[in-house]
Amino acid sequence: MNTTHPSPPPTLPDNSGNAVTATELTRRYGTGTTTVDALRGVSLAVPHGELAAIMGPSGSGKSTLLHILAGLDRPTSGEVTIGGRALAGLDDRDLTLLRRTQVGFVFQFFNLLPMLTAEGNIMLPLKLAGKRQDPDWVNELIGKVGLSDRRDHLPSQLSGGQQQRVAIARALVMRPTVIFADEPTGNLDSRGGAEILALLRAAADSYHQTIVMVTHEPRVSTVADRTLSAKLS
Repeated sequence: MNTTHPSPPPTLPDNSGNAVTATELTRRYGTGTTTVDALRGVSLAVPHGELAAIMGPSGSGKSTLLHILAGLDRPTSGEVTIGGRALAGLDDRDLTLLRRTQVGFVFQFFNLLPMLTAEGNIMLPLKLAGKRQDPDWVNELIGKVGLSDRRDHLPSQLSGGQQQRVAIARALVMRPTVIFADEPTGNLDSRGGAEILALLRAAADSYHQTIVMVTHEPRVSTVADRTLSAKLS
């Protein structure tokens, strides 16, 4: 994957207001004749409060990039920082703690726990991090995603769009430095997908929430502050 930008991202130090930076990332799989370069020298900077979309076809490396930015995978070379903290120097424990407190995730297939209610799924990151619940904040989030009348429902009692709304509230509840969204509309119909994109836009506007989203859907450009194009290597 290479990335092209409508305008180059600023090459600023980590304390310049960027939530996420990546410098000359490469990711190589295999050796010899089976070598595959998923990323080749990718650099980007995402300022606090920006909704950035990475677009490209399947196989272009966009999900690989997202996983490396989120600390779910490590690059072959290059550097990633989240909130000014370099991921390369963190061991597995510290990386897990950083993801738990500084990163939110929204996945294509929701990844909700089936035995927990909508509210229980939303509050799960707080419990895992040992944080006290702020009822006013949780109530605000549930209202923001339009689930005030569904908070006690299990995932099996919710539509796909409602489940993704739960996932978005869950990602927001810790007030993370950045939310990474991997094809968040990929499992929804056109109407549901449009509603989720509008909700992500509202989260960026209302809470100054940084969001990095990978997608293959052109309509994402209507809500993103900036669109980066992923091209096959």
